[in-house]
Amino acid sequence: MKLKLVGCSHHTTRIEIREQLAFSPEQIPMALSALRSSFPKTEAVLLSTCNRVELYTAAESDLEAPSDEQVIEFLADFHGLRAHQIVDDLFLRQRGDALRHLFRVAASLDSMVMGEAQILSQVKEAYRVANDGDYTGPLTHAAFQGAMRVARRVATETAIHQRRVSIPSVAVADFASQIFERFDDKEVLVIGAGEMGRETLTYLVEEGVRHVTIINRNQERAETLAEEFNGSTAPWGDLPKHLAKADMVISTTGSKEPIITLDDYQRIESERFQRTLFVLDLAVPRDFDPKIGHCLGVYLYSIDDLKKACESNRQQREKEWPKAQRIIDVETDRFLKQWNHRVTGPTIRQLQATTEKLKSDELQRLMNKLSEVDDNTEKEIRMSFDRLVNKLLHSPLESLRDEAEKGTPHGLLDALKKLFQLRD
Repeated sequence: MKLKLVGCSHHTTRIEIREQLAFSPEQIPMALSALRSSFPKTEAVLLSTCNRVELYTAAESDLEAPSDEQVIEFLADFHGLRAHQIVDDLFLRQRGDALRHLFRVAASLDSMVMGEAQILSQVKEAYRVANDGDYTGPLTHAAFQGAMRVARRVATETAIHQRRVSIPSVAVADFASQIFERFDDKEVLVIGAGEMGRETLTYLVEEGVRHVTIINRNQERAETLAEEFNGSTAPWGDLPKHLAKADMVISTTGSKEPIITLDDYQRIESERFQRTLFVLDLAVPRDFDPKIGHCLGVYLYSIDDLKKACESNRQQREKEWPKAQRIIDVETDRFLKQWNHRVTGPTIRQLQATTEKLKSDELQRLMNKLSEVDDNTEKEIRMSFDRLVNKLLHSPLESLRDEAEKGTPHGLLDALKKLFQLRD
C-alpha cells in the first residue's frame, strides 16, 4: 500500500511554524494542482486546520509518488520557505502507520480536545475538495471513507463524544468565565464568520451574551451569522471603532498577516479607559499581534494557550481511550487485509485464467490424438488435469494469500508476475 503522510500538528510543532505552513481554503486547490503537475499519477488530500497541516499522498508504485524529501520541498516552496527551516517540525508516516494516524485524526483521538466534533467535518471537507478537483483515487477514496466509518464507530460505541467539548467551549468555560462574572452586559465582537466563530458564539449565548457585533470582509456571511444570533454587523473599515467598545473579541479570520498590530491597538487604547478586554484569537496564523497581550487590561489567548485546559479534558476521557483505540486498531488491520487482497486479486485471477487456457489447450490436443475415448475415460482425464493444475497453483497462491494477510504481498506478487509473464 503506497500511502504516505507528511505533516505537523500541535503535539510537536509550535504555532509560529504552523502559521507559516497553514493553507487557506483558496490555497488548497492551488497546492493540489501544483503537486499533480509535478507528479501526475499521485493521489493527494491536503488537510489544513488550526492545529495541523497534513498532506496525504498515494500512488500505485513508489516510483510514481513523491519521496518524503520531495513533499517537504513542495510544502516549503509553496510557502516561500527553505526545507531545512521546517524539516525538524514535520512528522512522516507510511502505509499502515499513515492510515492509523488518519483514523485517529478523524475519530478526534489526536485533537487538542479529545472528542471535539469539528475535526471530522474538516476531514470530510479536505476529502471533498480533493475529490472535486479529481486529485483522489482508489487508495485515498478507500482510506478517507474508512476514516469516516471509524469516526462513526468511535462516536457510537464509546462515550468520548458525550458532553462534547470543543476548543471554543473550553475557551468560554475555562478562560472567559474566570475573567467575567456575568456575560449579559458584555459587548462581544466577532471578527470572521466561520464555523469556529459560530461555535464560540453558541456557548457565549448559553452563558447569557446578548450584544454581538459581526465584522467580516464578506458582508453577506456576516449578516447570515448575525441573524442566527440576533446580532448586528459592521463594515470592515469600522473594526477599530468596535474594538474600542468591545469587552470580548473572538477572531477567526483566514488572514495570512495579523489584522490588528500593536500599533493598531495602541491607537485606540486610550478610548478603552483601561477596561478589561478578553481576546480569543482562534486563527492560525494569528489575527492579533501577541505583543497586545502585554497591554494593560488585555487578556489575549491563542490556540496554544488552550492546551492546559484541553489536557484536563483529555484526562477526563482517558477511560474511554482504550476502547476507541481498539476500534481503530481493528479497523486498520481489517482495511490493510482487504486492501492487500484487493491488490492480489487481479494477479490471482489472471494466473488462474492463464493456467485454465493452457490446460484447455493441452486437453483438446490430447483428445484429438486419442481415438474413441469413452465418456468415463474422458472424465477421468479431465479430472486429472484439474487436480494437477490445482496442486501446482496451490502453494504459490497460498503463499500469496498469507503475505496479503501480513500486509507484505508485493515482493511475491512481483515475482509471480515475472515467473508467469503476467501483465500489470
